[in-house]
Amino acid sequence: MIRSELVQLLAHDHADLTTRDIEKIVDVFFERIVSQLIKDGRVELRGFGAFSTRARNARTGRNPRTGESVDVDAKRVPYFKPGKEMRARLNV
Repeated sequence: MIRSELVQLLAHDHADLTTRDIEKIVDVFFERIVSQLIKDGRVELRGFGAFSTRARNARTGRNPRTGESVDVDAKRVPYFKPGKEMRARLNV
């Protein structure tokens, strides 16, 4: 499912709200998750899962086309851990 499909589904389920209002709600929802992760925070949605970040160390990688060595900087990457309820629903 992509963002626009989510907006359409929510618009269908909540006819009292305009599509523009639903787009704003979805934007705020995702922006709050991202802003919390930027602050090195964690976002937990009970029954769904938890978003966090993990640190990746700097390393030497290889360009797959040329085989040349390339320095890869240290970075933080997003990480999602599904909740117990989600895992149970997926493995019925």
